Amino acid sequence: MKNCLFCQITAREIPSDIVAETDEWVAFRDIHPLAPTHVLVVPRQHIASLQDLPNDQAGLAGRLMLAAKRVAEAEGVSNTGYRVVTNIGPDAGQVVAHLHFHVIGGKYLGSKTG
Repeated sequence: MKNCLFCQITAREIPSDIVAETDEWVAFRDIHPLAPTHVLVVPRQHIASLQDLPNDQAGLAGRLMLAAKRVAEAEGVSNTGYRVVTNIGPDAGQVVAHLHFHVIGGKYLGSKTG
């Protein structure tokens, strides 16, 4: 999509700190990190959110999760722990309407639920 920030990043029309990529997805550092490691994994294909991911794209969903795992390993947080989060819609805090997964780690993130 022409006006989508993440589509422009994946097309390299806007510079970003890319840490990994394939022909299907791109991983780049968040410009407002919540932790020492905060990388976004986004598909090159424009999909607005997880809610908009077609049911026949289960393979893509799995590869995006494996990409998150790969990023965590490369960033050195796979042994200490990390979060993989996606926000869906404005009430959840989704700012960019392009499916993306946050890989967050590198510090204790705490938990209110245990």
